[in-house]
Amino acid sequence: MIAAPELQSEFHYPQDTDTRFSSDTDFDDPDGRNVFVGKGKAKKGKKGPGEKGKGAGKGPGRMNGHHQENGMENVMLFEVVRLGKSAMQSVVDDWIESYKHDRDVALLDLINFFIQCSGCKGVVTGEMFRNMQNSEIIRKMTEEFDEDSGDYPLTMAGPQWKKFKSSFCEFIGVLVRQCQYSIIYDEYMMDTVISLLTGLSDSQVRAFRHTSTLAAMKLMTALVNVALNLSINMDNTQRQYEAERNKMIGKRANDRLELLLQKRKELQENQDEIENMMNAIFKGVFVHRYRDAIAEIRAICIEEIGVWMKMYSDAFLNDSYLKYVGWTMHDKQGEVRLKCLTALQGLYYNRELNAKLELFTSRFKDRIVSMTLDKEYDVAVQAIKLLTLVLHSSDEVLTAEDCESVYHLVYSAHRPVAVAAGEFLFKKLFSHRDPEDDSMPKRRGRQSVNANLIKTAVFFFLESELHEHAAYLVDSMWDCAAEILKDWECMISLLLDEPLPGEEALTDRQETALIEIMLCTIRQAAECHPPVGRGTGKRVLTAKEKKTQLDDRTRMTEIFAIALPALLAKYSVDAEKVTNLLQLPQFFDLEIYTTGRLEKHLDSLLRQIREIVEKHTDTDVLEACSKTYHALCNEEFTIFNRVDIARSQLLDEQVDKFNRLLEDFLQEGEDPDEDDAYQVLSTLKRITAFHNAHDLSKWDLFTSNYKLLNTGIENGDMPEQIVIHALQCTHYVILWSLAKVSEGTSKKEDMLTLRKQMRAFCLMCQRYLTSVNTAVKEQAFTILCDLLLIFSHQIISGGREALEPLVYTPEASLQSELLNFILDHVFIDQDEDSNNGQQDDEASKIEALHKRRNLLAAYCKLIIYNVVEMNTGADIFKQYMRYYNDYGDIIKETMSKTRQIDKIQCAKTLILSLQQLFNEMLSDLGPSFDRSSSAFCGIKELARRFSLTFGLDQLKTREAIAMLHKDGIEFAFKEPNPQGEGHPPLNLAFLDILSEFSSKLMRQDKRTVHTYLERFMTFQMALQREDCWLPLISYRNSLQAGGDDDTMSVVSGISSRGSSVRSKKAKPATGKRKLPEEESSSSSDIWMSREQSMQTPVMMPSPHLTSTIMREPKRLRPEESYMGVYTMTPDQQQQCSLNAHKNMFLQIWCHWSSDACSRRGTGLMEDDEEPIVEDVMMSSEGRIEDLNEGMDFDTMDIDLPPSKNRRERSELKPDFFDPASIMDESVRSTHFLGYDAFQR
Repeated sequence: MIAAPELQSEFHYPQDTDTRFSSDTDFDDPDGRNVFVGKGKAKKGKKGPGEKGKGAGKGPGRMNGHHQENGMENVMLFEVVRLGKSAMQSVVDDWIESYKHDRDVALLDLINFFIQCSGCKGVVTGEMFRNMQNSEIIRKMTEEFDEDSGDYPLTMAGPQWKKFKSSFCEFIGVLVRQCQYSIIYDEYMMDTVISLLTGLSDSQVRAFRHTSTLAAMKLMTALVNVALNLSINMDNTQRQYEAERNKMIGKRANDRLELLLQKRKELQENQDEIENMMNAIFKGVFVHRYRDAIAEIRAICIEEIGVWMKMYSDAFLNDSYLKYVGWTMHDKQGEVRLKCLTALQGLYYNRELNAKLELFTSRFKDRIVSMTLDKEYDVAVQAIKLLTLVLHSSDEVLTAEDCESVYHLVYSAHRPVAVAAGEFLFKKLFSHRDPEDDSMPKRRGRQSVNANLIKTAVFFFLESELHEHAAYLVDSMWDCAAEILKDWECMISLLLDEPLPGEEALTDRQETALIEIMLCTIRQAAECHPPVGRGTGKRVLTAKEKKTQLDDRTRMTEIFAIALPALLAKYSVDAEKVTNLLQLPQFFDLEIYTTGRLEKHLDSLLRQIREIVEKHTDTDVLEACSKTYHALCNEEFTIFNRVDIARSQLLDEQVDKFNRLLEDFLQEGEDPDEDDAYQVLSTLKRITAFHNAHDLSKWDLFTSNYKLLNTGIENGDMPEQIVIHALQCTHYVILWSLAKVSEGTSKKEDMLTLRKQMRAFCLMCQRYLTSVNTAVKEQAFTILCDLLLIFSHQIISGGREALEPLVYTPEASLQSELLNFILDHVFIDQDEDSNNGQQDDEASKIEALHKRRNLLAAYCKLIIYNVVEMNTGADIFKQYMRYYNDYGDIIKETMSKTRQIDKIQCAKTLILSLQQLFNEMLSDLGPSFDRSSSAFCGIKELARRFSLTFGLDQLKTREAIAMLHKDGIEFAFKEPNPQGEGHPPLNLAFLDILSEFSSKLMRQDKRTVHTYLERFMTFQMALQREDCWLPLISYRNSLQAGGDDDTMSVVSGISSRGSSVRSKKAKPATGKRKLPEEESSSSSDIWMSREQSMQTPVMMPSPHLTSTIMREPKRLRPEESYMGVYTMTPDQQQQCSLNAHKNMFLQIWCHWSSDACSRRGTGLMEDDEEPIVEDVMMSSEGRIEDLNEGMDFDTMDIDLPPSKNRRERSELKPDFFDPASIMDESVRSTHFLGYDAFQR
């Protein structure tokens, strides 16, 4: 038994008693029979103080055929492991041979191997190895560490480093395995390696700490394997000894008994040696590093302790070690939590270990259950899988509440989580079968074994109360319960057959749920991809999956082609059941109807569909019938003619009936009969539903529907539903005509007719926008937006110039009506849309909001596609803050799209929306409003949000921001104060709002905007300091401040693309970005050329520039700045302004460039000289408090078993496990000065 935690934390390895290695070879003896023959020899020679085992002397050694001179380590070992091309065992064998020849040189080679694997360029020389302590060596290596890059082999990317970690770990494992019979017991090699790795693991340098921790943990794993083999050999030896001793005295071999006793003693001694090594690693490395500040290091520790517990459960699988895994399940990083769960899965998978896990399970079960809702999906998946293993081991561990918390995850949108939850659900509810069921002959239908399991699925679906998510439930269980879910014969039997004696029949609600589940299973089998919202899209199926898909489609067609007519006949009056059943033919293999001689069943199906159409008026049912006809009317199959005839007969009857009823209905005048209105509506519903999927152009439905709509406008008393369906039907007529014209086979008269009908219908919809009925107005608005988008200038794109006569541009009056509709029906409070008290229900409120969102999205598409003027979006954008929760995503996306189309026009629209809000506030509060009022603060906050939407790349938005400031300044000075020039303009406070966009200006643009601002100012304005002038003062200050910040903002667009950026592991290079001169000058030229070629900022020559152009604005007091400005005569100002404006941008750019270069030139080397140190671990108290928050660990307060070591190593070097000795006072002091962020 390993007594790890009982040893002292300070280990002292022999310094004066190092042994001289004998000539014994490290022979391979798996049976352990001659393991320690030469061990006595290995302990003979002693060296004096100060000597470190010089072995064969100081002469040059050889390693892998390469000379090593003057104690300098050859890089061959690191290179071989890095390339990973050589067999690792041969590499280790070469090192062992070198060790036997001169162990100091070989050990120095190994030490430098670990140093190089950490990414350090330093080399440990033979002189350093002989005369310096480990702490001094590590400190020396820390000073020589390459800090140009934060990367090191374990974190480097690229093909050459791809397999480094695996090769590194393999080398350590092979090294211990090859040395396990003698070298690891020489009290020299392992002592030195463990001491080095322990010291490195306490280093402040992440690379040292990470690499050494990985090496130490893999070394520990290899030692655990050795200890396990020793334990097995000891057990075998003990059994042999007991068997020999129990023999009769005459048959007992005393020599064999003595040999077995000696062998057991030697095995015990080696077991103690290994335990000492493992305890040293555990106490010196694991106990500190499992709570390291770096998540990767913590994950390594947890992963390896899981390996130890699984490999050597007798020694490690106890609460003393399990508690570390339990505590770390509260880690803040998902990577570490994931390692905890995977480690536990390996333990729970073995049922023989369940007894040792009982206390841990009872203590940490709640935490595991809560991790099923982890924010990291990978962690949640593994937590569910772990609970499935716990459930598999014992049904009594998890309570009903625990299981229910996992059950609902089958409806998760993340498929791996849902599949894992589906497997848990299957194990809990579906995997338990009666033994009698397996012994009885296999039956079909409702008498089959799956009947009860299908009922269980139905009951679970109903109890979950998520009735619209059957597809998610089926998809979750598809991988583990496909056999049950595809037992369609059993489902049909449960629906059609009479229940057996003593069997309880399904209720109506259960039958509805079963039909829905059955439909979802058929869709899943036919489409082979997850439902909408779960998955990234359709994936490419493998050959095996394609074959399964074809087999399932054939089988489902053969089954339901016969059963579907009977199911429709039984449930023909139930709209919900019929709607689901009518979707089944969409997934059929229609060829089966012919090859399987099933035409009579097809006729029966068509009769049932016709009866359902004549019987129902529900829109969902009628649309399902229309889609079914559309699926069956496929010209590729021979059944097309049969189905087409049935469809034509049905539609002829319905259209004739509609025309006849409509003529009578319109003749009745203002008092139509309710029965006649119902008949007209029912027939119109059927025709509209079919017109959605079928071309009914030959029946000329436009004339009758237009007459109906025109009568509704004239009389004003047309029933709401009739108007809505007439609008929809006419809309379908237009779209089918357009499809026919787009094919290019129609006549010119057809296009003219379509153009006439389309414009007349748009005018009709515009007239219905003023209807008193809200539902009618919404329908007219939606159709109108669709038509305007379809028949916009986009219609001629893609080589369809022939359709240009159909382009329709809305007039200004129509655009205004559409905008007013949005403002009146979308941007309203929830309470205003009460609709006769029906909105009190939460579900109806959500539905109403969804409808309003669709209306807003329809209008925003008109803005995006330039169908209506972009400035109409100002009325939409100004609602961004007030209705953020309801429509924020739609408005934000609209702003983004409009900016992509025209940045400048979008900026003008944004500032226009702010101006509109400002004018509304003035009309409500008056010109003397309080700037601290909620209305003004709301506008200012909206401006801040608008500013954030421009992003960080100021080069892309440069002109747009300049135009925005130009319009804002003009608006602020637009309305003079009627009280005289001594009073501020009425809109001056708008500058306070405009200042929110100042941070988006580049430095040279700030000066340009400031110059443009001075054009509108008078001499008296510059001297004013009253509160009413504060907006002007603050806006001017925002244009004059922020030199350093502007330096960064100017290069944001360049440095992000052109400069070399240090990797994510490197130190942040804040304030060090470089601006290439070529790019800076070219960008300046671009800005200047744009100024000359377009009217964007319209910063006209200003006389104010002559006194301020060569100065830093922020260094001037207002009195100094403007006294020089306004002392010039108008003639002098006019003469000077022309030359000043011409050179303004070039001077600003050169002035900024010199400042930027001077700033970049200072402080660079000082930053680069930062020592690469960081916080090694989290605070012990804070970390444990975080882990144990809200938890009581009394049950885990377990003392570790006492040590069984036969020898205690008391003469170890004092600094091996003392972190304080790794770094001197100067390095430790810099650590607390804020340098702990290196590579965090």
